[in-house]
Amino acid sequence: MTDDQSKPIEKQPKNTQAPSTPVPAQKTTPAASNISSAMAQSNTKTPKVPEPQIKKVDIAIAGVTYPIFCPVHEQEELLSAVSYINNYALDLKRDAPSLSQESILVLCCLNLYEKIHANQRSDEDRLQKDKQSEALLNKIMKDAHSIL
Repeated sequence: MTDDQSKPIEKQPKNTQAPSTPVPAQKTTPAASNISSAMAQSNTKTPKVPEPQIKKVDIAIAGVTYPIFCPVHEQEELLSAVSYINNYALDLKRDAPSLSQESILVLCCLNLYEKIHANQRSDEDRLQKDKQSEALLNKIMKDAHSIL
């Protein structure tokens, strides 16, 4: 069962080139003029930064295909994410076949948020335990030095 009202999601590449800024003319001595002239030329010759290669990738989640524009170097990670989300969405669809595509995707988002939040809490707990361990180790070392 597919949702006929689904719309393609497209991530368009952004133009990241900054406009060149002109260098104002100044009255200077001949030597300083050569330096400022060289600086002006170097400012106008901005190195060409290669645009990231963008590739259109058709992804399928729970039977609906979405065209996504993705940097080539991120394609493998995108496909890995699509695999995870598609498996979760198909499990939801199997358990509740009457859910719309939109509802399935909302539940996927909520599930991913919960996992991210749990991971952040785990990281915070780990940092707190590391601080406690370090404080205890420092106390033990201080006590050992005072005995010796």
